Amino acid sequence: MTATIRRARPTDAARLTRIAHAAKRHWGYPERWIRSWRDDLTVTPEDIARRAVYCAVRRRAVVGFYGLSAERDVPEIDHFWVHPGHIGTGVGRRLFSHLVRRVRSTRATRIRIASDPNAAGFYRRMGARRVGRVSSTPRGRYLPLLAIDLRRKGS
Repeated sequence: MTATIRRARPTDAARLTRIAHAAKRHWGYPERWIRSWRDDLTVTPEDIARRAVYCAVRRRAVVGFYGLSAERDVPEIDHFWVHPGHIGTGVGRRLFSHLVRRVRSTRATRIRIASDPNAAGFYRRMGARRVGRVSSTPRGRYLPLLAIDLRRKGS
């Protein structure tokens, strides 16, 4: 079944937060790390009102979502999560295609992604290239910094 994409509503915030936590736990991180990332994994109604946040829906259930930063000249993916029960079913690819179309419509030419190391392969398959790294928590942990150049054919 194909997922439909719709704009997130403030009432979706708790569900989106649960999806982010479940997806992060999917990678087997220690629970103390999950707790340290609580604020980063939380989506509030205010976040949804302030940012471009879109959901993937299957059978009326939200199964994934993304959120884009609006604070920079280069849009950055703040959230990109698929519920573990839907990983590998095409939901992520569908969400990502929607995200790219949305960013292109703003005439932006690049997207930045500070990726979880476990998700970097997905983003590379979507056309991202590694451009550096950014520090994360816990101390000493780094995330791959990826970028998609929307001027490149095939991106």
